[in-house]
Amino acid sequence: MPNVGKSTLFNAITNAGAQAANYPFCTIEPNVGVVAVPDKRLDRLAKIYHPKKYTPATIEFVDIAGLVRGASKGEGLGNKFLANIRECDAIVHVVRCFENDDIVHVDGSIDPKRDIETINTELILSDLEVLERRMERTQKMIKADKKYQADFDFFRRVRDVMNGGKAARTVECSEDEAALLSSVSLLSNKPIIYAANMSEGDFSAGIEQNPYYKVVREFAESEHAGVLPICAETEAQISDMAPEEKELFLSDMGLTESGLDRLIRACYSLLGLISFLTAGEPEVRAWTIQKGTKAPQAAGKIHTDFERGFIRAEVVPYDELVGCGSMAAARDKGLVRSEGKDYVMQDGDVVLFRFNV
Repeated sequence: MPNVGKSTLFNAITNAGAQAANYPFCTIEPNVGVVAVPDKRLDRLAKIYHPKKYTPATIEFVDIAGLVRGASKGEGLGNKFLANIRECDAIVHVVRCFENDDIVHVDGSIDPKRDIETINTELILSDLEVLERRMERTQKMIKADKKYQADFDFFRRVRDVMNGGKAARTVECSEDEAALLSSVSLLSNKPIIYAANMSEGDFSAGIEQNPYYKVVREFAESEHAGVLPICAETEAQISDMAPEEKELFLSDMGLTESGLDRLIRACYSLLGLISFLTAGEPEVRAWTIQKGTKAPQAAGKIHTDFERGFIRAEVVPYDELVGCGSMAAARDKGLVRSEGKDYVMQDGDVVLFRFNV
């Protein structure tokens, strides 16, 4: 919704300088910010190798205009902004869970469940148009091949759930059906994190004392969605602080890490992402892959030639490498494993790929 703290939060975590103001539709064009993923493992490897280049993994955040009731039919700034979401891998839905008479709410009161349902309804209404078009195409395909009848029946079941006001992500489906559903670009099927934007006082008093947060958490649980308590105001305050000052500030609030760190970890978990690492004097770098990715495909993240000519992966877990102090020392101790094409990459693997093209 407008005025819930989206742009304030976006500014804080990306330092991108997106405009944030106390009136609806302040954000017109989408703001895009690329954020480095904090990874203490990379910092430690940099101390070992003193690399010329240090490259963390990144996440791209897109801040779009607030949506209001009727957005799917052109109300507010219309469904132009729904199109911006279709290109994203996941949605962070910022929900207002704080009272502040100085910041207007477009509906005149604070009600997180109503706000969530308003946005979800707009996403669903937009999705129904997309799904109907896909169903029409599938119906034509049935005339040529009856095997598409099962697809059509499944889409009809999804439509029935969505007509009942529930997101596509709530549909119970098999692995094959999930793959079929993901082939339709539905907003309400994207993984979602509900970011409950609370006041600084809520964190000091204990987030469970905030009744709005409980409402958001219960709704998220009903959808099997993620929920993240956050304070955009605090994130804005600490975004320019030195690391030591930031740590002290967070400690006083009873927190061990910033909202950005928690948000990135939540995004990684939501999307099933992990990082493998490459280390040497030229560069220390983190690479983002899907959990379950095999070694050749991970090598392809670095360069397509690495995947095409893959021979083997020389792998040592991060903790073991750091314990030894260098790849050479780990090799001397027999800790560097030689893995083939079927090896499934693990989070924190430090890898050297051997290939021949």
